[in-house]
Amino acid sequence: MKKKKLFTALACALCVTVGSLTPVFADSTRVVTLGADLSDAQMQTMLNYFNVDTSEVQIIYVTNSDEYELLGSTFSAAEIGTQTLSCAYVKPTTSGGIKVRTANLNYVNGNMIASALSTAGVKNCEVIAACPIEVSGTGALTGVIKAYEQASSTTLSESKKQLAVDEVVVTGDLRDEVGTTSATLIVNEAKTQVIQNNYTTVEEITNVVNNVVNSNNITIGVDISQEQIQELIDLLLQLSEEDYNYDDVKDTLENVEENVTGESSDDAEEGAADTDSADTEDTAADTDSADSDDESILDDVNTDALSGAVIESSTEDSSLEEETREAAEEADAAADSSLDTDETFETYTEESIDGTDTSGEEEGTDDYTEDGNTDGTESPEDGTDSASLDLSLLSEDAQTRFSQLQLFCAGEYGGDTASLQSALNDPEAFASVILDETTAASLTDLVENAYYSILYNGTDTYIPDGTETYLSTELNMMQDELLAIFGLDETGTADENLSSVTLEDRQTLYNETMSFFESLYGETSYEEDTYEEDTYEEEASGEEASDETAYDEGSGYDEESGYYDETTGEWVYD
Repeated sequence: MKKKKLFTALACALCVTVGSLTPVFADSTRVVTLGADLSDAQMQTMLNYFNVDTSEVQIIYVTNSDEYELLGSTFSAAEIGTQTLSCAYVKPTTSGGIKVRTANLNYVNGNMIASALSTAGVKNCEVIAACPIEVSGTGALTGVIKAYEQASSTTLSESKKQLAVDEVVVTGDLRDEVGTTSATLIVNEAKTQVIQNNYTTVEEITNVVNNVVNSNNITIGVDISQEQIQELIDLLLQLSEEDYNYDDVKDTLENVEENVTGESSDDAEEGAADTDSADTEDTAADTDSADSDDESILDDVNTDALSGAVIESSTEDSSLEEETREAAEEADAAADSSLDTDETFETYTEESIDGTDTSGEEEGTDDYTEDGNTDGTESPEDGTDSASLDLSLLSEDAQTRFSQLQLFCAGEYGGDTASLQSALNDPEAFASVILDETTAASLTDLVENAYYSILYNGTDTYIPDGTETYLSTELNMMQDELLAIFGLDETGTADENLSSVTLEDRQTLYNETMSFFESLYGETSYEEDTYEEDTYEEEASGEEASDETAYDEGSGYDEESGYYDETTGEWVYD
């Protein structure tokens, strides 16, 4: 199975494994998994979203070391990542198939998880997979499986669990090319036919795949590659070797297809028409026996617990994902609209840089992006606001870091105290510099775009010169970006969107932003801050900053020591 860019994130589909089981006197049929790298406040946020407390459920904490134990022999450290954040809430049921709700997951949705769980051998259960910040969500899959095993006191087949992970990988690979709906339908329909008809040969399964792909108006070699087709065939061949009973997976597979297409399956329609059949009586009996005295956990979530624009999905409500996505897009558009009313916040065209009128140029000519780049190589989303960046192109670990930055920016620049406290894991944190809405949004875009570009493009272009402050190359690169944004580098010129921010406030914002990044990477600088407030005050008044950095401003030379290089902060001798 090939590894594409998104396979990095999908490798984490196994990443939530059992770390330590906390013995609590709770309902043994309900289990919650919490990522061990969440802050206490974030864990409480998830419990609030699930609408439970620790006395009602069993809690499983999962750690990153568990991920390495399970994945270390197969995947690289970069693919596994360094943090475990995804959470899950599972309740086994006695009928109705697998029902799933998700929140803050930008890659997998409820249908993908439900289908994969049926492959893992789960028959009936309710699942909520979510995170307090936006992540791909693939890391929740094994957490759900482990929680199900704990709650139901059953052990699922290891080979089927691996097939479930492979299914998510294959679906995700197809999703990149044809979209979530088509990818989910293709895999679900092909799997249904193979299990229902007990197909086992290469010829039979190849025919199934080709027919399903064609029926969904997908062209092999144009929309998807032959290699992707072969991946699906290989998956189904392995699946055909397992002892799946169609009756065990029927409800889930039909529910997924109906949820994706909005149309009932043929079997469901026939069953509905035959109201006097024994199936109807069995269904009624199952309904009566399946937790009749208990609400569905999917309907009992507290959506107010998660802040910001949260995209949700549900196997029981096909419109939920579309509605919440539209709401998020409308919120982004409203934010952009408020920025457009300020004449000073515009795309950095050549006119805004050097006064040249570019209004007559043809559409498609290069505009300056927020980092001043014109060659289009810095990121795949040049010229867009940070809300439009495609986080699914980043690894799971990079997505986690970027999501933390989004929380920090909302708090530090936007004044959202709760977000700042969550990002810093400090219940007493607050924004010390108050920015107007336009400046806050502009600064957020500058910082988030700069960091996204580093995460997306990598560090190969960075050339160390021996003056690095940090061990992490990403951290050194981000420091350079922030110095330029806040006008604290050798140019001394801040970004034009920060023209209303004083030097003192820019220094404070820089210091606090770098402090956040240091915490994010687990590092502290081994140098004293170059841009201390008193240094700026002395330079502004024309006084020498210190004896050590004194030099003749007219010539740049000192008779005894040589000349002072402002870029490196060192004396250079002839």
